[in-house]
Formats: sequence, C-alpha cells, structure tokens
Amino acid sequence: MNQVPTIKLNNGTLMPQLGFGVWQVPDSEAERAVGTALEAGYRSVDTAAVYGNERGTGLALAASGVPREELFVTTKLWNGPDRRWGRDEVLRAFDDSLGKLGLDHLDLYLIHWPRPMRDDFLAIWKAFEEIAASGRAKAVGVSNFRPADLERLAGESALVPAVNQIELHPLFPQEELRALHAARGIVTEAWSPLGQGKELLTLPAVEAIAAQHGRSAAQVVLRWHLQLGNVVIPKSVTPARIRENLDVFGFELDAADLAALDALGASAAGRRIGPNPAVFDV
Repeated sequence: MNQVPTIKLNNGTLMPQLGFGVWQVPDSEAERAVGTALEAGYRSVDTAAVYGNERGTGLALAASGVPREELFVTTKLWNGPDRRWGRDEVLRAFDDSLGKLGLDHLDLYLIHWPRPMRDDFLAIWKAFEEIAASGRAKAVGVSNFRPADLERLAGESALVPAVNQIELHPLFPQEELRALHAARGIVTEAWSPLGQGKELLTLPAVEAIAAQHGRSAAQVVLRWHLQLGNVVIPKSVTPARIRENLDVFGFELDAADLAALDALGASAAGRRIGPNPAVFDV
C-alpha cells in the first residue's frame, strides 16, 4: 500500500511528499531504477531535460502497469545559455520532454535555473502560463529561484509558482526561502535532501538520533524534511536503498531530535554544495 502523504499545491493539485529523483542516473539505467522505485511504492518521479534520462524514465513508467492517474511526473526546462529562450523555444522543449517521457501531460513542469544575468525567466514564465492554461501540465513552478527572483516574478505575473525546488538539507536549511514560500503558498521541494556523499550522514548528531530510533541516518534526515513540510526526492540506484528511503513513515522525530538537526545548519554556516543560482549560467 502506498503510504506516502500528499501535499496540496496552490492550484489544488495533490503532490506526493516523497518521490524518486533520477539526477545523475544514466538513461541506460533509468528504466531499471525507476521501475524498482515504482515496484517499491513510489508514485512521484522527478527528472529533467538536462539529465538525459527522460526516455528511460518514460519506458519505466509505461512498463510499470501503474495507472497514469496514480503517477506524479515532474521534469524541468533546461533553459541553458546555448539559445535565446522565447515562447516557441519553451513550447518546443516542453513537447520534446513529453515525447521522450511518452506522456500526453505532466504533473509538474519547472524552470530549472533562474539565470538572472540572462534576464529571460520572465519571458519563459509567460510560456509556462500558457502551458498551465492548456492543461498539459497540471502545475508549473521553478527550481533554484532566490527570494529576489520570486519577488520579481510576483511583480510581473499573477500565476504563483506551485513549487520551488531548491538545494536543502540540514547543513543548508534555507530558512529565508522556506519562510517566503510559506507566505506565498509555494511548496518547498528539496534536491540533494541527504547532502553530498557521507558527510551529513556520518555526523555524530545524526548517527545518535538514528541509533535511538533504530533507523538509518538517511531515514532520519528524510524524516526531518517531512516533518518540516518539505517535499523530498532522494536518489539511489541501489534497490535496498530505494526501498529504505521510502520506509520513513513508521516513526517520528521528537522536538529534541529536530532541534539537534536544526542546529547543524547554524554550525555549518549555511554551506551550499551545489551551484549558486546568483551566478550559475552553464
């Protein structure tokens, strides 16, 4: 039985709070990894055009036998610096992603990066408004947008992003952005929810909480996200870990646990592991 709770987006669409991410999963492995996740009970899958694995992801969705209405599929526009992104370019990219995924609609479509130095995300968002109005994406949103980017979007469009997918983990908790999201009705979705490598998962505070609950360090960190209200998309290609990351609904962290994990962000001084959206333009 799929026990993953859902979060209601600002347009009424329901999104599973825990999904399966496929960043850095080669297309040749995506079908197997996504298939394993769907068999385990995941129903939300997060990919992106730049990941190069939409086709493999789509093959897994088609082969799974899971009814389309039970799936929540997210992909992202790669608004890279190789071209000027106007309405036609965005719509072509959207159609290309749908074709590779083998779908007639998406549940969520995101602008992958703000690239503020290019000054074109407002034009891209206009095309996203059109996609949303057409019903070919149930919801649209953004990824890696800073408070300044969200404020600028709000000044130009009545359509509020349903989601902002950002780097977020106990070592980089993004309090300012989460507060802004809550005020604007934007759901916070965490990429790299477990940090990078084993650093976060081997911290004494995390290991102590894991031992107390008889859980893995990864399960404790995912539980922290869920109790904060974040959507999370952990990634793995290992079947046992794929299943373990889903098994996070049979325990709860108490106030002391949450406080200990919250304190990690202060001690790390908000250390980012991914690119800085203010300057990223690769």
